Amino acid sequence: MPVEKLRWEERTQTPLLVLAVAFGIAYAVPIVAPGADPWVHRLCTHVEWTVWGAFALDYLVRLALAPDRRCFVRGHLLDLLAVILPMVQPLRLLRVVSTLLLVGRRARMAPQITLTTYVAGAVVGLMMFGSLAVLHVERDAPNGNIKTLGDAVWWSFTTMTTVGYGDHAPTTGLGRILAVGLMLSGIALLGVVTANIAAWFISRFDRDDAVERRQTELLEALTLEVRELRAEVARLSAPPGPSEPQEVPSPTAPTA
Repeated sequence: MPVEKLRWEERTQTPLLVLAVAFGIAYAVPIVAPGADPWVHRLCTHVEWTVWGAFALDYLVRLALAPDRRCFVRGHLLDLLAVILPMVQPLRLLRVVSTLLLVGRRARMAPQITLTTYVAGAVVGLMMFGSLAVLHVERDAPNGNIKTLGDAVWWSFTTMTTVGYGDHAPTTGLGRILAVGLMLSGIALLGVVTANIAAWFISRFDRDDAVERRQTELLEALTLEVRELRAEVARLSAPPGPSEPQEVPSPTAPTA
């Protein structure tokens, strides 16, 4: 990775994280408080566009600093789509989805963010934005039954975990599209959580097995040394055997 690109990513990591939090607040306020003053809604809209523009600029800068721009584009097609979609169709939901994609990609690049932290943040963020999005779509629907934030959070939780009690469900086309996206994303993230937990248990068992094997090897080596020491002690403690009699040479016969 080029040094300039690495420095850019390190310097912009914290500001982009702050902007992501600001985006979440700006998206939530008009939905949670629909009766707020018009200037509040306008301010939140400007903040949303500003945050999306900041992440889009981050993508363009990283593209300019990449040594092989074609390879960078091919490897970041989802990011490119997230940058282009809101400009083609300035729908608020598309702006939300595109910004979340850009935030997620940028968070995965941070070396200080571990997989567990990233997955936990993704689950919480997906549930929060899914709840707000479905509440925004379904609250004014004639036959809708998701009217409060509590209903939306409960629906998001049961949808992500694929339980689906059916007490709350979207009735509009856009709400059902959100439900499909939340189901697929929830299954993927929960699969990662399950795999991470299983990997932790396996690594723990392997570590315990390695320790047990090491202790067994040490015990066997110690037993062998004790046996050798006992044999040596027995050899040294044994009484000396009787000395063998020396042969007396027979006298030679006299010569005639």
